[in-house]
Amino acid sequence: MGIKLRKPTTASQRWTKLTDFKELDPISKKPHKSLTAALKKSGGRNVHGHVTTRHRGGGHKRKYRIIDFKRDKDTLKAKVISIEYDPNRSANIALLDYEDGEKRYIISPSGLKVNDIIVSGDKVEIKTGNCMTLKNIPPGISVHNIGLSPNGGAKIARGAGTAAIVMAIDGKLAHIKMPSGEIRLINKECRATIGQVGNIEHERETLGKAGRSRWMGRRSSVRGVAMNPVDHPMGGGEGKSSGGRHPTTPWGKATKGLKTRKKKKFSNKLIIRRRPSKNKRRK
Repeated sequence: MGIKLRKPTTASQRWTKLTDFKELDPISKKPHKSLTAALKKSGGRNVHGHVTTRHRGGGHKRKYRIIDFKRDKDTLKAKVISIEYDPNRSANIALLDYEDGEKRYIISPSGLKVNDIIVSGDKVEIKTGNCMTLKNIPPGISVHNIGLSPNGGAKIARGAGTAAIVMAIDGKLAHIKMPSGEIRLINKECRATIGQVGNIEHERETLGKAGRSRWMGRRSSVRGVAMNPVDHPMGGGEGKSSGGRHPTTPWGKATKGLKTRKKKKFSNKLIIRRRPSKNKRRK
């Protein structure tokens, strides 16, 4: 899909860049009813009603689309009925109709079209949309929807435009280059889907106005330096102050550079090369 620019009849439309949805079925089409579920919003509050995650609330009402992340209907061919919009994720979704009559949603890979036939299984064709175990995928192939356990659903590379690369198969493990650049070991019995996730132009979108953020359930955020000292550690000062200290949360916890990764020895052993730092990526 491409990006559409609007004629700036208002100030906000001058900067708005949105997806043109040309690859989708008509916007008015409703999702498959049996594959939807109610989606209750928390507004950032826990079971006691206390706000535990700030800047959340409101937003348009949505229905959750039940996605098949396991792709466990082996050897059964599935026909792509439609490519649809999903308000709960950046990627589009595809509705499949299997030979036995069952319908399921999957994350739509780039290049998948209506009436295409896809299949999952141990030994199937290397084709966009087909799902198989990592041990059967040749090195150099782009994949997405990668599982972390043999019987678990997809956990990695599910966002719009993302893809990982199979580097090599070594013993019981596969070397996978993640979208971030990190190289990680994953059990070769885990499943992955061939291709790159669709809606690649999503990263070029610009909301254009604060109201569109509110439609998405994101409330506005106030800078700490604009507050009073009683409200934030970085507040106060004569004139416009830069804070006078490293950036922190309202409760004094560092927000930039503080490492929050838990020291899980098993997980660390599976990482061969860390992702490059943000400074190196900019270069």
